[in-house]
Amino acid sequence: MGRLMAIDFGMKRCGVAVSDPLKIIATPLKTIPTKEFHLFLQEYLKSEEIDHIIVGEPLHLDGKPALIHPNVLLFVEYIKHKFGKTVSLLDERYTSKMASQTMIDGGMKKKDRKVKANTDLISAVLILQSYMNKTH
Repeated sequence: MGRLMAIDFGMKRCGVAVSDPLKIIATPLKTIPTKEFHLFLQEYLKSEEIDHIIVGEPLHLDGKPALIHPNVLLFVEYIKHKFGKTVSLLDERYTSKMASQTMIDGGMKKKDRKVKANTDLISAVLILQSYMNKTH
């Protein structure tokens, strides 16, 4: 039984979270420079089975696509064709704000909350948890 993977895509880096094999718990994995993501995924898939990949869909509050949206669509198509994986988009509105609040609630120091990679990582967890809540 394979895992789920969620990706918070960014032009500089991607936050990545994975589920356990039973698809119950979302866990932060790491942030990867976007230009190195294909190598990371290639290596990761050698040791772990991924059934489905969920990528955060960047939308404005009014539901219109954000400026980065075309890049996300290209990224999704690349993953589908290069790795043969099923990929879904999931609305990621509010995940950055929720990630920030999660870090505050968790007692993370202010200097650590300012590290964008931490926000990307927690956003990926929130995307994955949201997907699992909707599908299970």
